[in-house]
Amino acid sequence: MPKATLTASFVVTAQCAQGRAKTDYYDTATTGFVLEVRSTGGRTYYLRFEDAGGRQRQHKIGRAEDITFAAARKAAQRLRSEVVMGGDPAAKKAEAKTVPVYAELAAMHLADARLHQRSYGTTEMYVRRHILPRWGRTRLTEIDSRVVAQWLADKRAEGLAPATVVKIKAIMGRSFELGARWGVAGCDRNPVRGIQMKPLNNARERYLSAGEADRRLAAAKRSRNPLLAPVVGMLLLTGMRVSELLSTRWEHVDLERRTLFVPTSKTGRSRYVPLASAALDLIADLPKASGATFLFPNPRDASKHLTTIKHGWQACRDAADLPELRVHDLRHSAASFMVNSGVDLFAVGKVLGHANVASSARYSHLANDTPLAAVEAGAAKQQSRIS
Repeated sequence: MPKATLTASFVVTAQCAQGRAKTDYYDTATTGFVLEVRSTGGRTYYLRFEDAGGRQRQHKIGRAEDITFAAARKAAQRLRSEVVMGGDPAAKKAEAKTVPVYAELAAMHLADARLHQRSYGTTEMYVRRHILPRWGRTRLTEIDSRVVAQWLADKRAEGLAPATVVKIKAIMGRSFELGARWGVAGCDRNPVRGIQMKPLNNARERYLSAGEADRRLAAAKRSRNPLLAPVVGMLLLTGMRVSELLSTRWEHVDLERRTLFVPTSKTGRSRYVPLASAALDLIADLPKASGATFLFPNPRDASKHLTTIKHGWQACRDAADLPELRVHDLRHSAASFMVNSGVDLFAVGKVLGHANVASSARYSHLANDTPLAAVEAGAAKQQSRIS
């Protein structure tokens, strides 16, 4: 075990002993500071020490070609102080290597989402397209909140919609929440939590007037898709979400009780949608092949249901001169028609399947139209006397 006073010049001139693969030179000034010289010419700095159990341990400081001698000695002195105080640099380094990279945490997150989340495909897409390319190979303890915040800001600057950036942030934060619950190393700190973002206000509610609804239905009836008109009509009459309606099975329709059963929805709850006479007429006119499963079957495979009306919707939306109208606006419009007919918000929320009263409160301002009509009617009766 040769000893030497390690200096920068000694490191340059030190040689491996003849016939050996390597020679270790122990510094006489800093206990445990070692220069390893290999027969190949390579030189590496280490700190060697005894752990609390009396076992010989070694911590690599760095190769001589990568770190200056002064920096190596300083590191050795710092590590030695840590050992004297009861620390174990080697154990700390080994523990750091057990921290997984984000890709491993994401795989666990997606496996859980596949079991419990209805929108698994959306979550998987956001992880694959946006999060993994940047953070997939990064160890969880190396993901810094400040860097994540800047990355999210850059995603917004790239042209992503604010709602998309918020979704990315939420999914990444959820990964760390699950990791902490499962005891995954490196998840004790969530780098996404606390990142400030501008408040998102993407509420966009469009309500059709009676005349616009008539134009929209007329355009739908002219569509090459024979199912478009009944779909649009049912959405306006029931206020259902389009995914709920398109996946409706014949067995869910009870003509005698005038209800349509929705087994699961966005809120995770089932509900019964009441059917007006006009809705019953639309259902009665739907073609129903023997053994048919869905009200709106996929034209290519009748064993599956129609999944989208996107192309037909866009074509007749433009034909009706309503270019900004979304399919979801039919749900808002259905609520609007109910409220303005005097239906209270509680009943409207029950029809629409809202999870709480707050969700129905967005339509409260529409109720002003009914009292306004009453005031106008009263004013008309008194107009001659006032004027």
